[in-house]
Amino acid sequence: MNIIIAILIFSVLIIIHELGHFLLAKSNGIFVTEFSIGMGPRILSMVKTVKGYRLRGFMSTGDFTAANRELEATIYSIKLLPIGGSCMMLGEDETVEDERAFNKKGVWGRISVVLAGPIFNFVLAFVLALIIVGMRGYDPAKIANVTTVAKEAGLQDGDVITRIDGKNINLARELNMFLYMNPLSEASVDLTYERNGEKHNATINPEYVKNYMLGFYYDDGNKAVVKEVMDDYPMKNAGFQNGDIITEINGVKVATKDDIINYFKEKPLSDKPVVITYQRNGAENSANVTPKLSGQGYSIGFALDGSRVKTSGFGVVKYSLAEVKYVIVMTVDSLKMLFTGKVKANDLAGPVGIVDMIGSIYKDSAPSGFVTVFLSLASFSVLLSANLGVMNLLPIPALDGGRLVFLLIEVFRGKPVDQTKEGMVHMIGFIALMILMVFVMFNDFSRIF
Repeated sequence: MNIIIAILIFSVLIIIHELGHFLLAKSNGIFVTEFSIGMGPRILSMVKTVKGYRLRGFMSTGDFTAANRELEATIYSIKLLPIGGSCMMLGEDETVEDERAFNKKGVWGRISVVLAGPIFNFVLAFVLALIIVGMRGYDPAKIANVTTVAKEAGLQDGDVITRIDGKNINLARELNMFLYMNPLSEASVDLTYERNGEKHNATINPEYVKNYMLGFYYDDGNKAVVKEVMDDYPMKNAGFQNGDIITEINGVKVATKDDIINYFKEKPLSDKPVVITYQRNGAENSANVTPKLSGQGYSIGFALDGSRVKTSGFGVVKYSLAEVKYVIVMTVDSLKMLFTGKVKANDLAGPVGIVDMIGSIYKDSAPSGFVTVFLSLASFSVLLSANLGVMNLLPIPALDGGRLVFLLIEVFRGKPVDQTKEGMVHMIGFIALMILMVFVMFNDFSRIF
């Protein structure tokens, strides 16, 4: 099931990407010789004949050339490996004396064709985000568990952060990413927040604290249900499982997620054991759990609620755009961390790793029903589609970004780069990408198995 779902997701992302190239090529009068999904040998092809389109199986290169000799119609193919796709255009990699050839079109027309693939991926991410935000809402940077320094600055639980040190904030995840990319220090932090529809400003002087964790996530609703238990954390080691219902903490009864939050707000976790009573399958159990030191450093004195809030009309559009922007910025920031050494090459995930992630998402969301599965996979697809768009815009030979570099050089030079030389650069880039793919897949297998 995991592989089937992954192939479906990959196929949609690739079809949308290549459809962007295809439609812009058609609109610029460029002849598309083949539109294909996958890489490697052709499994099934739709070929135009005098009797109309017919299916052909396992077309060889010779058969393909013969079928395409008259250049009458595009051939549509499905290839063996579902990890890529292509929109092959006449004159794309060689000089062809035909007015329908890619190389015969104006430079801005060619730029639009190359840009269309990544842009269509961003459009797909936005459409999926519209569905998610429309059905589930968005996650405002609503604060909770306000402690000393934030209280001194005038903040309260329920305030919504809209700006931090000059950066606009629409989502809780944006604030988390900002703090991750800009670690707190002794320097003061300027905030803008909303309370009851009014905006306020505050300056917080971070304090040095130690953070302790039990290691679990709450259910999406307000029930005191354990949604997920984190590996290598005390709750997992104490035997807690997903779905357990917490009823007491150190003898204090709790019935909702808010009860748990309020309890730990009044009595913050430390290195002292906590007695947690919970129900599983109707039976009541108790466990002593010693919180784990999860980190220490500077704090601005509050946590983020993270729960989603429903919106409508323009709000759906606004926060869908914010979702896509967040994913794009996160991808770019991740690339920066990779090049600066903050993220190791071993942390890269390829097709195998993505299939494993999709499997985990499906497994975790399946008990909650089809809608939860769909929205969870759609949310992951927003990430994948935006990532695909960003990665293809990188100035790497063989990718769309690499082709854009040569087209922009042509704009400034007033004439194109020799296609033989450009083709050689793209070939070297393609070989390098295949080597990287093998490395990433090896990492995936090592990490999973």
